Amino acid sequence: MTAPKRPEVNLPIAPNAPQVRARATSVAQNTPAQDSEIPVPSNASDAAQKQIDQDAQERALEQARLEREKQNTERLRQAELMADAQREAARQEQLRQDAARAEQTARSEAARMEVERQELARQEGLRREALRQERARQDEKAQQEAARQELERAEAARLEAARKEATRQEQTRQAQLEAARQAQLDAARQDALKQEATRRDALRQEAARQDALAQESARQAAAKQDAAKQEAARQERARQDQAQRERAEQEAQREERLRAIGKQLDQEAAQRDAASNRPSRTLLPTVSSLRRGWLLGRADPNTDLVLYAEAMSRKIEMNMTFDMVREAVKQPHAPPMVTVAIRADGSVEKVTFVVSSGVAAIDEAIRKVVASQAPYPAFPPALARQYDVIEIRRTWIFDIAIRLQ
Repeated sequence: MTAPKRPEVNLPIAPNAPQVRARATSVAQNTPAQDSEIPVPSNASDAAQKQIDQDAQERALEQARLEREKQNTERLRQAELMADAQREAARQEQLRQDAARAEQTARSEAARMEVERQELARQEGLRREALRQERARQDEKAQQEAARQELERAEAARLEAARKEATRQEQTRQAQLEAARQAQLDAARQDALKQEATRRDALRQEAARQDALAQESARQAAAKQDAAKQEAARQERARQDQAQRERAEQEAQREERLRAIGKQLDQEAAQRDAASNRPSRTLLPTVSSLRRGWLLGRADPNTDLVLYAEAMSRKIEMNMTFDMVREAVKQPHAPPMVTVAIRADGSVEKVTFVVSSGVAAIDEAIRKVVASQAPYPAFPPALARQYDVIEIRRTWIFDIAIRLQ
């Protein structure tokens, strides 16, 4: 900052002091002027002259006193004028400094307002950029969602076509098997008829030939025929007994499977009841009022249920999950049969092993695979209107990948 400039104030100038004539001393007064004649005063004139001189001296003293008072008054006035000038200069300087401070404050305020304006403009620009980026993300998300839905529709259509084709092929294969079985039965019946006809012809011929023999031969032939009939009856009874035993064994096996399935269903119901009475911190609570659906194979009249199970299996098979079980499946094991319960929102309720692999590491790896792919797709609206939970049972096969059968 530059030094403040002193105000230009015209200071008053003191007037020159008046000239005062020095009072003549008594010697000068008493000394007569040169070339003048000094008369010799008388006593009366001397007294008058002394009175005059005394009066003149008093007037001179009075005049000097007045002059000194005047000078003192003038000096006081000059001092007051100088003090007023100094005060005015100080006031002007204070006003200048106040103006400078006000100008500095105004400049600082203007700079602050400019900084605030620039900051507001920057924040507005950032807000607009954020809004633009958010709209761009939403547009991209909408496009991805539309693409995903289109892929799901295409996949559902492909699965439906594949299901229809598989159904048609299965019906064709069943028809072919039925036709082959019927053809075999017809061929066997024809062979039996031919053999029976041949046998009857042989018997008739043998009877005709035996008619020429003696009665003993006829009796022996009759006895042999009776024995043959009895053997045939015995063989027929043995065949019937064998068929009955086979049917009994099949029925027993079927009853055993039904009992195993019932036992498994009872265990699962007990587990569900236990889960409903024991809240979990990781899974949603299972309550008895949940509508549950089961898909224990690959075929079901409910097409939506089949398609959802296929989508879940495909997600597990196609997402490189085999690496999670690659080391474990090198151990000898049985193909595990696993039931996965999925809620309507796609979360996993539980994983149940109907048939264990026999290797704890493989069973644990299967649980990790199922959990790693969660959440699964939410139920389609038509399926969600029917069920709250779906239990899907599959047999897990491990070769070069994971396949769910």
